[in-house]
Amino acid sequence: MKRTTGQDRSQTQSWRPATRAIRGGTWRSEMGETSEALFLTSGYSYDDAATVAARFQGDEEGMTYSRLQNPTVAMLEERIALLEGAEACRTQATGMAAMTAALLCQLSAGDHMVSARAAFGSCRWLGDHLLPRFGVEVTLVDAGDTAQWEAAIRPNTKVFFFETPANPTMGVADLAAIAEIAKAHGITTVVDNAFCSPALQRPMEFGIDVVAYSATKLMDGQGRVLAGAVCGSEQFINDVLLPFQRNTGPNLSPFNAWVVLKGLETLDLRAKKQSENALALGKFMEDRVPTILHPWLDSHPAQALAMKQMDACGPIFSFVLDGGREQAHGLLDALKLIDISNNIGDSRSLMCHPASTTHHNMGPEGREAMGIGEGMLRINVGLEDIEDLKEDMDQALKAIGL
Repeated sequence: MKRTTGQDRSQTQSWRPATRAIRGGTWRSEMGETSEALFLTSGYSYDDAATVAARFQGDEEGMTYSRLQNPTVAMLEERIALLEGAEACRTQATGMAAMTAALLCQLSAGDHMVSARAAFGSCRWLGDHLLPRFGVEVTLVDAGDTAQWEAAIRPNTKVFFFETPANPTMGVADLAAIAEIAKAHGITTVVDNAFCSPALQRPMEFGIDVVAYSATKLMDGQGRVLAGAVCGSEQFINDVLLPFQRNTGPNLSPFNAWVVLKGLETLDLRAKKQSENALALGKFMEDRVPTILHPWLDSHPAQALAMKQMDACGPIFSFVLDGGREQAHGLLDALKLIDISNNIGDSRSLMCHPASTTHHNMGPEGREAMGIGEGMLRINVGLEDIEDLKEDMDQALKAIGL
């Protein structure tokens, strides 16, 4: 295989995001295919013993085993790195595999991590349960309060880990300010950017070191496959992450990589149109619900920061009903178009009740500390006609007396 004729790093770096999402990282076989080829192979053969020895020793480029390299997967990794503005990327089997690998590859017993209190339930589980089992201490902070990050630093602090906007509270953290604090203390910043994707927010532009993704979400965008990715410097990806991934094996399948490649071709269009719909639906709802948590509405306390860091609002926001779980479940049951589902980033509109789904394992006290009440609902706004979404939300709100 070879890269598309004329495509080199200097050329691809000059392309704008929408072009990178379609053309970046394209390799072609001798067949000259226009769509990326799907290489369903676990291993490779070699012309001679010297060639395979040179590849395993790192003296010659080429494929050795699909747990280490695969042409289809490599194309996806190159394309995501281009979109992110990163030097390198490695994909993983799922978003949580990406989060786990990004942390475990650099943390050891005796280290300390500072993590955001508000986060996806499984990300919180890593800091609350997994890392402490291996001797890594974790301090939780309110991500939006920049001073708390610096106050939490210890001599053994190695990592800052957070997401922005936060799931599902929609809190916004100051990427540049947190990155500056971390760099002054030699701390690596890791940001979960799944709510935005590089189409809407590129944390590295604000000084963040490592960006991790559930590519299951906006990158695929159609609820078809599970996938994850970690972006960073070549030194981090090749010297820190790759040894961990090579020997533990949380690898992405070539088929799933191919599906995400197809998703990236429409990422820019989908992310922006879904953001447009989400903003319109949020404005439609803000006078109907007691509390709305939408980063681009005037009511959000960090609206200005969100607009500074994000190209658009993204497809996701939350709102809170006064009637607790009973009223929240009543609204979900009244929906006719919007699906009840815990996924996000999908082209279909989806809604869930975090307290009984994505964050139920945290227990009442844990959810309360994060600001997740029984009346909170989270919605992923899709690509349906906005008037149909408004009509469905209107009739569901009326069904619960709002």
